[in-house]
Amino acid sequence: MEGKAIIFSAPSGSGKTTIVKHLLEKNPDLGFSISASTRDKRGRTEAHGHDYYFLTPEDFKQKIDNNDFIEWEEVYEGNFYGTLKSEIDRIWKQGKNVIFDVDVKGGLNLKKYFGDKALAIFVKVPSLDILKERLNDRGTESPESLSRRLFKANFEMSFQDQFDVVLVNENLHKSLKEAQRLYEEFKTK
Repeated sequence: MEGKAIIFSAPSGSGKTTIVKHLLEKNPDLGFSISASTRDKRGRTEAHGHDYYFLTPEDFKQKIDNNDFIEWEEVYEGNFYGTLKSEIDRIWKQGKNVIFDVDVKGGLNLKKYFGDKALAIFVKVPSLDILKERLNDRGTESPESLSRRLFKANFEMSFQDQFDVVLVNENLHKSLKEAQRLYEEFKTK
């Protein structure tokens, strides 16, 4: 059985993860696609098989060679991320639609792969200044990583027109309602 795919992509700090978590809470017919990654776990809160499938670079490269990924990329130097085909099969076998929380390039690759079975949503903040403020408020960024994320965000914004919908996350409550409306409309098509 195959379902539909709803893809949320955004520059880091735009609020896509908050929106995705909200949709998962409100819609039992959605299953979260857990990405594979070679990056280290953040603190003690992240768990293998829940937040990511944490793989060694060697394991990740073996899965590339085995054609196990729908899409993959090196997002930051030495940190690979990807979507496993087996993950989508797992969710669709449960009779659910799949929801993605991925970076912009991954989102476009997924949109291309799933075609009209996907709704690709680009989440953005009203300005780079607001994005900088949000990233600073997290308290997880060094000056160097903040600079890298802002540079990448500026680049990623140039791809927003390639998505089906651009959702400006200025007011979180309104953005959550709009995301829910978009999902309900899409799943009945």
